[in-house]
Amino acid sequence: QVQLVESGGGLVQPGGSLRLSCAASRIIFRITAMGWYRQAPGKQRELVATVTSGGSTNYADAVKGRFAISRDNAKNTVYLQMNSLKPEDTAVYYCNMIAGVRDYWGQGTQVTVSS
Repeated sequence: QVQLVESGGGLVQPGGSLRLSCAASRIIFRITAMGWYRQAPGKQRELVATVTSGGSTNYADAVKGRFAISRDNAKNTVYLQMNSLKPEDTAVYYCNMIAGVRDYWGQGTQVTVSS
């Protein structure tokens, strides 16, 4: 069973930065897209950013210009660089990988933005 393991979450002050990483426990073949989603307390899970196998990226309007998604295909790893963090970015962040009909999710990592 493939597991996605996220790391890099934590507590940061407003305006600070964090870098999230997500690695698959073993090689996943034919990944078509990787992404990050988040869920704040009392809210539905929402898309943050995605990147396709060809390198095309998509961002939620709320994070455009502040967050950057990248991937290492050889390592089956996806990253999320988060800059200029705001309190409203506080949430549990989940990584996602899609390979054909298979949809993999990480267990989530907490990001808290607070002074």
